[in-house]
Amino acid sequence: MSAFRKRGSVLVVLYYVGSFHVLFGYNVSREAQHDLSLNRKWTIQNSNGSLSLPAEVPGCVHSALLKQGFIKDLYFRFNDVAYRWIALDNWTYTTTFSASTELRTKQRVQMVFEGVDTVASISLNGVVVGKTDNMFRRYDFSVGQLLREGENVVKVSLLSPVVYASERSQAHSSYNVPPDCPPPVQKGECHVNFIRKAQSSFSWDWGPSFPTLGLWKGVRLEAFDVLRLIHLSTVPVYNSSLSQWVVKVDVLVVAVEETKVQVNLSLMELSSEQTFTVVFPSGKSKNTLILHVNTSNQVKLWWPSGHGEQHSYHLSVRGTMLEGTAVLRTDTQVYFRTVELVQEPIAGSPGLSFYFRVNKKPIFLKGSNWIPAHALQDLVSPADVRNLLQSSVDANMNALRVWGGGVYEQDLFYSLCDEMGIMIWQDFMFACAMYPTEPDFIETVREEVGQQVRRLKSHPSVIVWSGNNENEAALATDWFGIPVAQQPRYHRDYVTLYVDNIRAIVQKEDGSRPFLVSSPTNGAESQQEGWVAHDPYDVHYGDTHYYSYSHDCWDWTALPRTRFASEYGFQSWPSFSTLQKVSVSEDWSYGSNFSSHRQHHQSGNQQMLQQAGLHYQLPASADPLKRYRDTLYITQVMQAQCVKVQTEFYRRSQSEVIEGKGHTMGALYWQLNDIWQGPSWSSIEFGGKWKMLHYFAKDFFSPVLPVGFEDQGSLVVYAVSDLSHDLQLRTVVSVYEWSSLDPVCTVTSGFVLVEGGSAEVIHKQPITALLAGCGRGSCTRLTCLLTFHLEDVNSQQGPINHLFLSSPKNAQGMLRPNTTAEVQQDQMGGYTVTLQSSAVAAFVWLDVGDVPGRFSTNGFLMVTRNRTVTFNPWGPTSTQQLAQALTVTSLRDVY
Repeated sequence: MSAFRKRGSVLVVLYYVGSFHVLFGYNVSREAQHDLSLNRKWTIQNSNGSLSLPAEVPGCVHSALLKQGFIKDLYFRFNDVAYRWIALDNWTYTTTFSASTELRTKQRVQMVFEGVDTVASISLNGVVVGKTDNMFRRYDFSVGQLLREGENVVKVSLLSPVVYASERSQAHSSYNVPPDCPPPVQKGECHVNFIRKAQSSFSWDWGPSFPTLGLWKGVRLEAFDVLRLIHLSTVPVYNSSLSQWVVKVDVLVVAVEETKVQVNLSLMELSSEQTFTVVFPSGKSKNTLILHVNTSNQVKLWWPSGHGEQHSYHLSVRGTMLEGTAVLRTDTQVYFRTVELVQEPIAGSPGLSFYFRVNKKPIFLKGSNWIPAHALQDLVSPADVRNLLQSSVDANMNALRVWGGGVYEQDLFYSLCDEMGIMIWQDFMFACAMYPTEPDFIETVREEVGQQVRRLKSHPSVIVWSGNNENEAALATDWFGIPVAQQPRYHRDYVTLYVDNIRAIVQKEDGSRPFLVSSPTNGAESQQEGWVAHDPYDVHYGDTHYYSYSHDCWDWTALPRTRFASEYGFQSWPSFSTLQKVSVSEDWSYGSNFSSHRQHHQSGNQQMLQQAGLHYQLPASADPLKRYRDTLYITQVMQAQCVKVQTEFYRRSQSEVIEGKGHTMGALYWQLNDIWQGPSWSSIEFGGKWKMLHYFAKDFFSPVLPVGFEDQGSLVVYAVSDLSHDLQLRTVVSVYEWSSLDPVCTVTSGFVLVEGGSAEVIHKQPITALLAGCGRGSCTRLTCLLTFHLEDVNSQQGPINHLFLSSPKNAQGMLRPNTTAEVQQDQMGGYTVTLQSSAVAAFVWLDVGDVPGRFSTNGFLMVTRNRTVTFNPWGPTSTQQLAQALTVTSLRDVY
């Protein structure tokens, strides 16, 4: 996602992954080590001492000011601009602690900072112990000699990230490193590419500028006499020639002195156990141990959601010194799976394929792109993460791309993805910019990348690394107007950062999954062209990002028949109940200052209405509030239908090559979630409420899906299947008049064999012939519409789909449905909403305001007199509360 918009190879990966746990506090016996958490109350103070207040760690200055009442809700109205002063100041965190004699007399004492945001000087008892310059790194400082009896004082002096970034940019005087600033519409800060923190924290086209600063992850003392486990990772590997699995176990430790340890690795469920004699040298070192899995055992694999179970095994790691003292003791989960990125010639097509094979099975990736869930990471709760990921799985997604302008997500995120079978395309945190390549910048990036790869490589969910977001495209298509004579310098910097450093570290640390230098990229072809392709958007290679807001989104012929669609989408506004929390009544119009301020994409509000106006009557109520709410609704209708058309195009293109293009094997729309309450490309609103698009995604990502469209006057229906087995399917097409709930006629095709993992044409018929032969022949494109579904010999397979034969704004006979609704509680503790309609109703939208939960379906086409929808609440509610909150809106209700 941009803030600005604008040769044959098969990479076979035979390493397989195991889950990763942060292991501090579990590896050394109680007699040998002591930990002291400094996650306690700290005090923060600004540079001139005018503000001093308590602060929690983990946390940040903004959240401390909020919790202590110094500022209001950061997201309320125009507070993103009103609170700019926070990030322009320097702040100091201070805490005191007492260290026991036992802790102070240990051979080694380290002060560990899991995450400092971002540029800081750290002192203990008045002595500087180290400095930080990277939000994405862990820092360890040796402090044993500085501890004293009684009170010890830690100070973390944080520099303004905005001022620091500006000063670093000014110091880089030999040549410019663009962009200097975000577009004015984003109301952001400048030179974010000069500081290693979340790039979107200085603003983006879907979010505010809140350049946070603070201790955003935990702080502790670690004290030990012998050694300390810093990190343990497990990477199972399959040896196909021997038909045997092994587990590569990386043990990263710091030892006080050279130490010989007997390390025992045990996978009891697989009857596999080995003991190794390891000599750990003084200082930090990494040892790789190879555990051979007993070949008499059948290893159960980890599969993506929808393709199998997510099996795991328990690995125990025990280490003892020769005299019997226990120095290592930890347990973790190990997952077995293979992943390959296949880039090879395709018959009848120039270029190369681009698809992922998991456990030797080609997988079509279905999903979206993940952005930070809040501008303040300490306010992202485990429940928030779980809800968003569960909502992804519930919408039949199997993949998410962690976008490169945010943060490497918290451990819980990846663990839940492991459990849920969500594949992760993991960007490194570089986006939409050129970056400096001074030695100190490269050094901190190298440490960042090494730490993150070690942290994440044990997760089976992570299937691919990507070096950056859109920087190859930015360079190749000259987003920043770099003079031709200077472009080679930027090309060299690009290769230095992403190839010579990031790629090299990833390949050294993790050979278990593919690495792409950028997204979008031509993959192997980009590499052939010196890592920056002439046209990174070439649909014959790699992945593409595609946005077009002015062209009619229903026109599928304009869409790129790409190998892999990793970004595409349309904006919409969130629901009124979501916006109401951060606005006042004077803001509730589409032309208000608030509506303009919240939109960070140039001309975004106008583009939404222009696109909606191509097919729908725009809201025209005389009541200003109703007109505003209806306008929010129509933007969601537009977005849902636009993304539906595009996603269905990608899914039906997986098995065919047309004019040399096709074999599309991934559809990740932009974007899944929101960082605040405002217009964006998301399908889930800030707070977790599903937009209409997310309900549509549940259908258009269905494992079995009918896709219908018009091609040169004919109705064409594809059957798309993600299943592993073949199906015999036929299509059933029903023709309805807009003015009647009784179908005019139904047409059933013959059965067609649909292979698992394919898309096949199952029905084709001229629309004029369909309408002429239907009923009394009274149907026209303006008076009638189509529904269709798939069925085998026993039952319906997949959802019911629809095709409008004209724009709904031109439809003849569309009536107000006069919908009524009755809410009842069912025996399982859920709720049902029974709808009655007097007419065909398009985009029927049920909304219960602030009541958290989701419906079984929503935004649907209602062609029956009655329909029952279930509501799954995410918290306590009642029939009365739901009935009072419930509103039902359809397309004909807004004009």
